[in-house]
Amino acid sequence: MDPGQSSLHPFVRLSREDWARLPADASFSLSEDDLRKIGAHLSREEATEVYLPLSRLLYLHVSATQSLYRAARAFLAEEEKEVPYVVGIAGSVAAGKSTVARVLRALISRWPGRPEVGLVSTDGFLYPNRVLRARGLMERKGFPESYDLPLLLRFLADIKSGRDGVSAPIHSHLTYDILPDRTQIVGRPDVLVVEGLNMLEAGLQEPSEGHRVFFSDYCDFSIYVDAQERHIKEWYLERFLRLRKEALGDSSAYFHRFAELSVEDAREVALRVWDEIDHPNLKENIEPTRDRARLILEKRDDHSVRSVRLRKV
Repeated sequence: MDPGQSSLHPFVRLSREDWARLPADASFSLSEDDLRKIGAHLSREEATEVYLPLSRLLYLHVSATQSLYRAARAFLAEEEKEVPYVVGIAGSVAAGKSTVARVLRALISRWPGRPEVGLVSTDGFLYPNRVLRARGLMERKGFPESYDLPLLLRFLADIKSGRDGVSAPIHSHLTYDILPDRTQIVGRPDVLVVEGLNMLEAGLQEPSEGHRVFFSDYCDFSIYVDAQERHIKEWYLERFLRLRKEALGDSSAYFHRFAELSVEDAREVALRVWDEIDHPNLKENIEPTRDRARLILEKRDDHSVRSVRLRKV
């Protein structure tokens, strides 16, 4: 091997400072009200230094893809019918995927032309709890086998085929279950952000063709939200205790069952769930997919992004 090859890597890593110096259009920045709605961990500095450059990068990718699509349709002499540009966001439980998804939706909606932006969570494609119980999978919730993977694959295929009115199930974090009488209808947005544990996970048989596909085959741009495991574990524990506190007065909430526990006992329960479910899932199914992403956000212990890894090709 050429000695120079040992330093080659498909990613380039940029420090937060270098990333923040990349071109970005400050006119599309978020208001204070926007920041409050998106999440507690998003500061003005974070939105400006991390997500404005990311929004600009995505804008370049989306514009180039749309131009190529129009040129290809003209070449084939077919009627132009653009399909949504899909941004997939993956990462561990409690890593902050939902916050990243919300801030990107807010920023993309401010691009020139005010594109329509949809947001879907793959949590909606978990099997209902009654199915998980019948299959002995409640203690495996979040693992690949707890999802209706063919349904998720069909949803993504329909989106990228340009179908109108594609529906997605909805998972309630209040009841910790699929809402039986509600669905989310996704029309044909210009950009669709899809976030979930499994957006970069292993493939399965495509229903109609029989070949092996990955969910990320239907993503135009993929992001992995990364952090050291000890930080993710602490964020998980904090979220568990927060959800328990919020559910104290609501008997319909899933976390209400922990209301009678002391904080110390509730923390012990959360640690056991982490050790038995979320940690193995992270190591076996989520973390190994990290380098399949186009871009990796590497976080510090306070959820702020310390560096960005961007795939070169």
